[in-house]
Amino acid sequence: MTWLITGGAGYIGAHVARAMTAAGESVVALDDLSAGVPARLPAGVPLVEGSTLDADLLRRVLAEHRVTGVVHLAARKQVAESVARPTWYYAQNVGGLATLLDAVAQAGVDRFVFSSSAAVYGTPDVDLITEDIPCAPVNPYGETKLAGEWLVRAAGRAHGFSTACLRYFNVAGAAAPELADTGVFNIVPMVFDRLTRGEAPRIFGDDYPTPDGTCVRDYIHIADLAEAHLAAARRLGAGDVQGDLTVNIGRGVGVSVRELVTLIGEVTGDPRPAVAEARRPGDAPRAVASAALAARELGWKARHGVREMIGSAWEGWQQLHADR
Repeated sequence: MTWLITGGAGYIGAHVARAMTAAGESVVALDDLSAGVPARLPAGVPLVEGSTLDADLLRRVLAEHRVTGVVHLAARKQVAESVARPTWYYAQNVGGLATLLDAVAQAGVDRFVFSSSAAVYGTPDVDLITEDIPCAPVNPYGETKLAGEWLVRAAGRAHGFSTACLRYFNVAGAAAPELADTGVFNIVPMVFDRLTRGEAPRIFGDDYPTPDGTCVRDYIHIADLAEAHLAAARRLGAGDVQGDLTVNIGRGVGVSVRELVTLIGEVTGDPRPAVAEARRPGDAPRAVASAALAARELGWKARHGVREMIGSAWEGWQQLHADR
């Protein structure tokens, strides 16, 4: 069995590739290298440079590498950019997925793991978000992920392949320094960037109905996220999934933004007080996963805590920015 990982040289993709190859799975990566770094991939993993919008390339890769399953991670994922360029986001995320699913169906591939997001839920007012809560995304990025789930399930039903949709919560950390996130779009690297430049971290809104007034989120170590993909791939490979499996991937533990910034200060040795700014549109006061279904269906549970996430991310940040 060979798994194609789209976006395989990216921050998440490289971690998934490493986890799967370490477990003995055969892997080939596809990446357009807009954010991917080839050196992140484990030795021996073939890398094909290209886009999921290229139907001819997809058919060739699936045939030449005798692909039997796909882990689809390639996507645009910046919320603000999706608001500014909604049609482009739909073309990239939904259009690329549709092209890939067509190629998968034609090749007879019968297992498909889809990278979704907690953004599909929007802003539900609940303590723990379960998978049966109605989805109401509040930005085009979340809409493309929800539409992607619909498309994956529909294609699976039409063509007889099993599918899993993994709804990620907030991803942080690194399994090794060289695999660290190179972007400055998520909260942990954003705080690192501010501290490195001698500036105070920013908190967007401190008047939410939460214990300390800041948003509460569920943070998951990327090594745990990668293991969840391996668990999903193996569950599909066992052939006992009928139809679609949709699960949250989170720790089920809430951490406030202020608590997170305080921990970052402790880990980095720079406890600079954060500056509170205005709320951002669409931020839910609380977004914490129920992880019970993932434990039951995948036999998976997160093993790393928030301090470990920050420490591993900081080690990678220092290596990436050694000249600053």
